Amino acid sequence: MRVFKKVILFLLLILLVFVGHLLISTGFFRTIEPHFEGSILKKVPIKGAEDIMVSRLDSFAIISATNRHVYPPTSEEKGGLHLIDLKADNYTPIALTTNFKRPFAPHGISFHKKDSSYRVMVINHANKTHSIEVFELKGTNLKYLKTLKHPLMIQPNDLVLVDENRFYFTNDHKYTEGLGRFIEDYGGIAMSNVIYFDGEEYREVADDIAYANGINIDFKRNLVYVASPRGFLVKVYRKEQNGSLVFIEDIDCDTGVDNIELDTDGNLWIGAHPNLLRFASYAKGKKETAPSEIIKITYNDVGDYSVEKIYVEDGSEMSASTVAATFNNLIFSGNVMDNEFLILERSTKEASK
Repeated sequence: MRVFKKVILFLLLILLVFVGHLLISTGFFRTIEPHFEGSILKKVPIKGAEDIMVSRLDSFAIISATNRHVYPPTSEEKGGLHLIDLKADNYTPIALTTNFKRPFAPHGISFHKKDSSYRVMVINHANKTHSIEVFELKGTNLKYLKTLKHPLMIQPNDLVLVDENRFYFTNDHKYTEGLGRFIEDYGGIAMSNVIYFDGEEYREVADDIAYANGINIDFKRNLVYVASPRGFLVKVYRKEQNGSLVFIEDIDCDTGVDNIELDTDGNLWIGAHPNLLRFASYAKGKKETAPSEIIKITYNDVGDYSVEKIYVEDGSEMSASTVAATFNNLIFSGNVMDNEFLILERSTKEASK
């Protein structure tokens, strides 16, 4: 009987440690204090605008959006790509994929300019399968080119183009269901990875990441950044000439980082989830809102980083922010499944920093 009691007490201790770790590591105890030096310029009525990317060369934004009811999805989703001309002042979205007849549930997006057109790639989760759709964009005309599939696309989340043919993408899980996925989600075990396509072959170039999410490249510094929301980290890698990644350091962000965008000075702008358990309940339809956060990571000349909270909100204005793409003093802030996304306008003082 004593042995039995000791076993029960030991198991209870393990359970308490697990629950304690889960609550602390997901931001459960964090107090949300709303903060933003600016205002909402416009609410754009596009549902589930999860990823947004801005071209400063030609002054437009592309929005990847999916009509999500819950996440992960339990039924077929419908989505599309949209373009906003930033040379105009009405910020009216133009649908780009109305003639794209394939099942389409877009997620992470990236583009690369060559000559007068853009190569656009977007992760597609339609029919509960995973692929990368490849398009060519000229003006507001988006032409479908091909679909890429591979066994290494286990659970792709985001991608970034190196050029018109080479790219990286993240898998946010190693396991898509069962005990393995549970351990990744709630145990925070680092099992996900980054895959590189060199134009001919796919290969793993980074692993042991807790929920590999957003990814981006700083071409000037030759660095690749990967968001690890389950670890509250941005992982920094040096990009080798052959596409391999060499780990440099982790940036502690104190929030569940999602998509990563860069401004003209090489600063990182990230939409984030400060309370991952609240986000999980919201994504499953069990809560009406989830808090949003936007952070800015500044990289100075001596290699040090500083993390600044730009926008913090309890979910009343926008739930579950995923991306923060900047254009001058504007921030295009997308989300998982709200009916609209926000264009935020920073104050002149803040924008000049």
